[in-house]
Amino acid sequence: MKVSGTSVAHDEREILTETRGRVRIVTLHRPKSRNALTPTMAVSYAAALRAADDDPRVRVIVVTGAGAGFCSGADLTVLDQGATGSRGFRPPREDLPDLALRLRKPVIAAVNGAAVGLGFAYMLGSDLRFAAESAKFVTAFSRLGLAAEYGVSWLLPRLVGLQPALDLLLSGRAVSAGEALSMGLVHRVVPDEELLATTVAYAADLADNCAPSSLATIKHQVYGDLDRTRADALSDTLARMDEAFAGPALREAMTARAEKRAPAFDPLPPRRD
Repeated sequence: MKVSGTSVAHDEREILTETRGRVRIVTLHRPKSRNALTPTMAVSYAAALRAADDDPRVRVIVVTGAGAGFCSGADLTVLDQGATGSRGFRPPREDLPDLALRLRKPVIAAVNGAAVGLGFAYMLGSDLRFAAESAKFVTAFSRLGLAAEYGVSWLLPRLVGLQPALDLLLSGRAVSAGEALSMGLVHRVVPDEELLATTVAYAADLADNCAPSSLATIKHQVYGDLDRTRADALSDTLARMDEAFAGPALREAMTARAEKRAPAFDPLPPRRD
């Protein structure tokens, strides 16, 4: 179905997608269980992200949950099966929750309710996070006898600092949207009814006014530099600067400014890997 430049994929799958202009919305779609994750849902989610990253029409990805929650964690009926069931939540390395960080395109989470446990890990595995006023964040791992899962112990201290990360992981307590904003866990908090529109508007501004090549390069730099020395990061930056100065995106940006029009940046080429 297409309405005013919007195409929507409606079905009964656990993951739904919608395209608004150059923004792809990926929705966790098990609203009756507050979008509790199943193993098949994790695989479908990873496939939806990859499809968006490979689609030249899409420049920014927004992730949200259906109904009243973002993601309540792993489906407890699966966890009740013990180790056998739990291992089903260990997909291939390339499908883990940090997949969004490894994509070329920005991924923005619109957290519309509780993000708990595994849902917290998926929420954390995005480049930016917008939250509804009613959203809450719970690591929950310590209260279930679990380890901090899927690299959360590496990423969370880098986002909010060591002490806040330890507080969230050790206590497993619920954190409000306001507290999440104050510690830097989320980028912005908005009224519930404005969350998706606000997030998509931000994403659309990136999609329409920023060079896809720059967005991909900057993501790669930021995450890569977390494991580089300052000297190595500077060397990498200088090489990328030389490449960008000679590239088409800068020429188009300067021409668009001179002609007082919106830039017409080239989409990213298909992946070669």
